[in-house]
Amino acid sequence: MAIIAPSLLAADFLHLADACTMLNDSEAEWFHLDVMDGRFVPNISYGPAIIDAICSQTTKFCDAHLMIEEPEKYVEDFYKAGVHQISVHIEACKHLHRNIQQIKSFGIKAGVAVNPHTPVQLLEDILADIDTVCLMSVNPGFGGQKFREHTISKIHQLQEMKLRLNPNLLIEIDGGVDNTNAARIAAAGANVLVAGSAVFKADDPLGMIAELKRISS
Repeated sequence: MAIIAPSLLAADFLHLADACTMLNDSEAEWFHLDVMDGRFVPNISYGPAIIDAICSQTTKFCDAHLMIEEPEKYVEDFYKAGVHQISVHIEACKHLHRNIQQIKSFGIKAGVAVNPHTPVQLLEDILADIDTVCLMSVNPGFGGQKFREHTISKIHQLQEMKLRLNPNLLIEIDGGVDNTNAARIAAAGANVLVAGSAVFKADDPLGMIAELKRISS
């Protein structure tokens, strides 16, 4: 059964407290927190102060996805904000192993995010050292994009690597996940489904989370 991780990027920023309350009452296990700097991606979202406020409103697992350049400068800030996992982009890290060691030094989980054009084979030498791979199934930077079907083959490739190198690895899919494709994505081997617009733009967000949970089991 896949973990459902709604992305707060799609929430109404004027009513984040209400969004947190809704997620706390839902079947979702994770809060997914997208951090964008306007450099690595062409958009800016929120930083440690907002994440600190969000984390203070939940006991659920808080997953920070850093779509930023030089993430090593901010890892400690996000750790202090209360997140349980930090994922950095392989494309943004000159010294990826050092970045992972830094995250782990704070006693939290570490992940690596991969853009749609980046081959998963580049993770071969780091896979045993991380907890999660976040496969981007859209080009990062904006919510509401359509799921890229090629992601399914990348999940299969990563699943084979996982069995060889790190059986406990979580495979997280981020971008365009909704109730039309969640079952296929989970069946391919994904453990964590990030859903933003599908949840927060739904007429019944709680019902949508429950449906995503059911169909990905």
